[in-house]
Amino acid sequence: MLVIACIKQVPDTTQVKIDPVTNSLVREGIPFIMNPFDTHALEEALRLKDSYGIRAAAISMGPMNSEMTLRKALAMGVDEVVLLSDRAFGGADTLATSMVLAEAVKKLSEKDKDGLALVVCGKQTIDGDTAQVGPGIAIRLGLSLLTLVDRIEELDLKNRKIRVSRKLEGRHEIVEAMLPALLTVVREINKPRYPTVPMRLEAQEQTVALWDNKVMNVDEQLIGRKGSPTSVKKIFSPEREKGEILGDGVNDPDGTAMMLVEKLVQRELLML
Repeated sequence: MLVIACIKQVPDTTQVKIDPVTNSLVREGIPFIMNPFDTHALEEALRLKDSYGIRAAAISMGPMNSEMTLRKALAMGVDEVVLLSDRAFGGADTLATSMVLAEAVKKLSEKDKDGLALVVCGKQTIDGDTAQVGPGIAIRLGLSLLTLVDRIEELDLKNRKIRVSRKLEGRHEIVEAMLPALLTVVREINKPRYPTVPMRLEAQEQTVALWDNKVMNVDEQLIGRKGSPTSVKKIFSPEREKGEILGDGVNDPDGTAMMLVEKLVQRELLML
């Protein structure tokens, strides 16, 4: 059986800058990394491979330089990687992205004689933060959808069932579902492994399959910008007013506190 991790290459958001004139991302000189939530999805796929002997694959949709991220997945231990890259895929929103990824999952699973067991995605990406792509794939393929998973309690491949723990606000929920299923995972589910130097070197010699739309054969009206009903109107840096230092909190804490109260009352943030 097959488990597929969906991973994405994203700009390191700690170093992202916005052009104040064009309000667009300045990409020059910005390093790219594997989406942090996706590292946990990849690790969970590898743990399932280690525990159950099933094949693990990773897929990524993006520009050609996303090959670097897929080679890291190879170095960590996946059996197969596929890069989905074509100008026809460019400018996609979450709806169009989930279309391409769903078709790739279907194509990969058809190659496995025992079929698909699981698709594992990160909870969300740090560049879009929508958390919509994973559920979009599940709906398109008719998979059981389990989000915010922080632990796989049991995987029964014979009876095609899975039981997981979901991390909700203030509580956990134990849910059972039928396979094949799609999981979106949170950071708490595991600690990603580090690839060894020999595995990194070996990964450089392995093949990264490239699937463009000639291979995928998806209706171009449903993908890329043409298949995206939403678009980004504007990107901008948050504007914040400069703070104000009040009084001397060390030598005159009471006086400083009174100054703060007066400021809050003046701005109608505090009623006396």
